[in-house]
Amino acid sequence: MGPAIETGIGKDGRMQVRRTWILTTRSVMAVAGLMVLLALQPEPAGLTEVASNRAGSHARALILSDQARRYLALEYRSYSTEFMGCMIGEIHGNAVIVRRIAPADVEPGHSTATQVVPHQTCEDAGWAGTVGVIHSHPDGQRCWYYFPGTRVASSDAHSFARQAYPVDAIMCGNRVVWLSRDMEQQQVQLSDPDGQPAAPPPHQRGNRVHAGAAAAEGQD
Repeated sequence: MGPAIETGIGKDGRMQVRRTWILTTRSVMAVAGLMVLLALQPEPAGLTEVASNRAGSHARALILSDQARRYLALEYRSYSTEFMGCMIGEIHGNAVIVRRIAPADVEPGHSTATQVVPHQTCEDAGWAGTVGVIHSHPDGQRCWYYFPGTRVASSDAHSFARQAYPVDAIMCGNRVVWLSRDMEQQQVQLSDPDGQPAAPPPHQRGNRVHAGAAAAEGQD
């Protein structure tokens, strides 16, 4: 029988494998470290400015057309429950211009004296170009997004935070209280304070433009 043939990797081979493994590990660690450093780098100033200055993200003015003002005055007189409208217009710089207001799609039973819930979004209802939603407070009370003297957000502020529109508004008698994405509450006067639109009588019949609501409280 001839001499036994030694199998496996010799000492020199094992050392070579070990050196290769060390070099590979160091390369991987270097790449990982570089990726971490890149991730920690701040965004370029231009991108940051674009993100913070998106159209309407910090609106400073809400401009209502004559049609929008007429619609709000008419709806406020007509409804004893909250109504909701889709503000249609465009954004110019830091100003949101509302050209017209279209009725939101609301089931009559989903509009009460203290709450209104739309059946679908303004876009799904066919109102392209919506820049915000407006709803009314029929009694002219609680027209705020933060409780007075605090920064505690109301349900209206929480609702706005879940939307994608640049502004939100509350119709409250002769004024519109509104909020932009910087969460600063502002207001627009609709008419002379002495000429405030009359609130509807408490037992006005019906809650729709069309006839059909038979209950005395205005609900089916």
